[in-house]
Amino acid sequence: MSQTGIALLNQSFAIAGHLEFARDAGGLVVARIANAYAQSSIALQGAHIMAFQPRGEQPVIWLSPATKLVQGKSIRGGVPVCWPWFGAHASEGGFPAHGFARTVPWQVAASEALPDGSTGITFELQQNSIPAAQWPHACRARLVATVGKTLTVELVTENTGNTAFEIGEALHAYFAISDVDNMRITGLEGCAYLDKVGVTQSRTQQGAIRIASEVDRIYVDTEADCLIEDSGFKRRIRVAKSGSRSTVVWNPWIEKSARMGDFGSDTGYRGMVCVESANAAGNMVTVAPGARHSLRVVYSTETI
Repeated sequence: MSQTGIALLNQSFAIAGHLEFARDAGGLVVARIANAYAQSSIALQGAHIMAFQPRGEQPVIWLSPATKLVQGKSIRGGVPVCWPWFGAHASEGGFPAHGFARTVPWQVAASEALPDGSTGITFELQQNSIPAAQWPHACRARLVATVGKTLTVELVTENTGNTAFEIGEALHAYFAISDVDNMRITGLEGCAYLDKVGVTQSRTQQGAIRIASEVDRIYVDTEADCLIEDSGFKRRIRVAKSGSRSTVVWNPWIEKSARMGDFGSDTGYRGMVCVESANAAGNMVTVAPGARHSLRVVYSTETI
């Protein structure tokens, strides 16, 4: 996007004391939000939330210091939008993992300063940004982010065509933690999950989740809140969702993060954990003609 394009964005959607648009150091155009409650940044590529930090607190969202902010490349960290499929494509191995939405441009559709002092911004993924060879369905996707005391993210899929389609999706949130040794995740006790480390197996969660090795799990048939309890930061992060029947928990651990090469250091994996609100595996969603589906998540912090 040219400087003229950024100027037009600011003319149409910037809000004094809340929101402005600028080019990131890597060249991506970013919406920068700063209000009385928090700071956030969102890349227009992928409508990708890269940061959320309530004032006076540690960052809630983790972004790798080594991520490559390059047009057309996925960003390591933040809240990637996985859509319209989750993981590998069911039949086409050459299609991108987790869909195409996170690496294509989204359009800013609206912005507002809300009465409670928070800031709202709406992005749309329009038909001309959707690769027809990968997704031959008439549809529209919208992401609405509200930055205030909490961060609320809503991903809406609308079927604008005449035939139903099935989507897999996730808000693939990376959370900043003090250290994996100080952290546990509650809320999924007793839930069935697919363990994807090695040979995929079905298991049942026993007690709280602690991470001491690679973890890649899809918890199915659950709408429960998840709590990331962090004794190092003396806080818990609450992930409260609706329109989502799966939760994915992921940490690549030592060998996999080293192979990825964009975690920032040999120990970068220790400062993050993904708790993703999703519809995946057996929880994929069918969207009928003329219908819409909404996946909504509220991220908040509590002192412990």
